[in-house]
Amino acid sequence: MANPIRPDHRPGPAPQHRRDFLRQSGAFALAASGLPLVSGGLIATTDKQTPETLVKVLYDSLAEKQRSQVCFDWNHIDKTRGLLRTRLENNWKITEPSIKSSFYTSNQQHLIREIFDGMTEPGWRERWDRQLLDDVGGFGNGQSIAIFGTPGTDQFEFVLASRHMTLRCDGNSAEHVAFGGPILYAHEGEDLYEKPSHPSNVFWHQALAANKLYDMFDGRQREQALVIEGMPSEERVGFRGPNGKFDGLAVTEFAPDQKEHLQSVLQLLLEPFRKSDQEEVTRCLKVQGGLDACRLAFYKEGDLGSDGLWDNWRLEGPSFVWYFRGKPHVHVWVNVADNSEIELNSYQDSVGV
Repeated sequence: MANPIRPDHRPGPAPQHRRDFLRQSGAFALAASGLPLVSGGLIATTDKQTPETLVKVLYDSLAEKQRSQVCFDWNHIDKTRGLLRTRLENNWKITEPSIKSSFYTSNQQHLIREIFDGMTEPGWRERWDRQLLDDVGGFGNGQSIAIFGTPGTDQFEFVLASRHMTLRCDGNSAEHVAFGGPILYAHEGEDLYEKPSHPSNVFWHQALAANKLYDMFDGRQREQALVIEGMPSEERVGFRGPNGKFDGLAVTEFAPDQKEHLQSVLQLLLEPFRKSDQEEVTRCLKVQGGLDACRLAFYKEGDLGSDGLWDNWRLEGPSFVWYFRGKPHVHVWVNVADNSEIELNSYQDSVGV
């Protein structure tokens, strides 16, 4: 069952005026990053700050008691979850304190929101907020964070995790991987069990674009692209490598107009995220051979309404997995790197949706 949405009522540090907070903790972080300061030591405008810079500001503001609960060594091993920094689940809290709780000051909560906004595309803010409202009751509810390593050095990572969301930012500390590691985004648009048309789901347009590509295939291509049985479970997004056996139709078998449309599908997949992450995905994909090294599969299993509009599909290459699952509602599992030997630490709660 889903994690309960409840505040963490542990006492936190005393409130601090936002201007004092930014003056005390932000000036050093910006100076270390090489970003400009304005007179008086106040932080420069937010449009000149990266999420990584703000993670440093947040880290410096945390009291020792707070750090003991949400900050970890780079390779921290959790007794039950393994290497916590690379963990991926569809419904979890990476640490116990909720963002929207007395554990964090109002200024810290504001900073965490700014970090999230910086990790995502500004034009998507309204849709991200819709997803968060539907799935956790709004930003900060039931959401948690963790910081690994030491922000301001060349090795640290910020992770935000909750039901239907695991996002990361790392300033390229995690070598060879996009997004700082595997991510998940999802949405329960109108009901736990969505209708075949997925009304109001903010991510369903991605599946519609992929299905348009299926409509462009000829009979032979459709036969190769459609997997009748054996749809992988959701957590199966580890890399298979250059010699791996992938489902579906090889992109090398696409006609030029089909390849062009696949490129537009990829852009839709990347669109919700910040430009630097989009560029990193493109770089990783190029290293492993580009889209021509991938296959695209549609799965007959889980076809809501049995309407031939495939709710579940997967674009996969040697070290690239973008797995769209539309039943009972949308879950999208993403794992991208330029090195197929990087291992995934994932777990799907068998009853968590």
